[in-house]
Amino acid sequence: MRTLALRLSAALAVLALWEALPRLGIVNPSFLTPASEVLAVLRDLATSGELARHAAVSLRRIAAGLAAAIALGVPVGLALGSSRTFEHAFDGPLQAGRQVSAIALFPVFILFFGIGELSKVVIIFWASIWPVLLNTVAGVKGVDPVLVKSARSMSARGWSLFRKVILPAAAPSIFTGVRLGAAYAFMVLVAAEMIGANAGLGFLVLNSQETFAIPRMYAAIVALATFGLAVNGLLRVAERHTTSWRDAAGS
Repeated sequence: MRTLALRLSAALAVLALWEALPRLGIVNPSFLTPASEVLAVLRDLATSGELARHAAVSLRRIAAGLAAAIALGVPVGLALGSSRTFEHAFDGPLQAGRQVSAIALFPVFILFFGIGELSKVVIIFWASIWPVLLNTVAGVKGVDPVLVKSARSMSARGWSLFRKVILPAAAPSIFTGVRLGAAYAFMVLVAAEMIGANAGLGFLVLNSQETFAIPRMYAAIVALATFGLAVNGLLRVAERHTTSWRDAAGS
């Protein structure tokens, strides 16, 4: 309860500062719309159904890109964390790949996949996969050796050892990677919807900026942040449910 009160107080303080800066003329109101006006525009977008339409398109793109990142990043991360041979063979290319920004590769994705949906999903996939992959590797390599030795002393081997000990122990780190991947997906969404899009929250931000509809632009940014927080909250719930054994173990 105390934590919730602190968070609400901090959020209200930020909103009050946001409202005061343009109202007092400290910041040009043409560039920073007061928070109350932004919230009013956000309410209009929600009641007209426009916000739901843009959000549905963006969330579908993020879900596709993030799902592909999880589907590839988790198995590869488990393999890299479990096998030194596999890690030594592929560590170089993977380390080089993670250094390349998704934004920098956007022209390449357009070249290969066009300006349709696929290039947007691929840029989200590229931004999301690295935290998923690296946290999975770290989770597997960070499994307590005592746990592994104890399981082996009870004849656990191979798939049984992996499924009952290594995977559950690495699960918290994997979920951290997935949550970071989701955050990166929202970060690159605007870039993904920069070209060839006619719907989506990122498109709404850019289109509003180009038409100098500044309150609408801020409303779209607030919506992006809100949906990002909501997705993070859902992933936290899933993590808590999946790793509930940690509470029972007192860790």
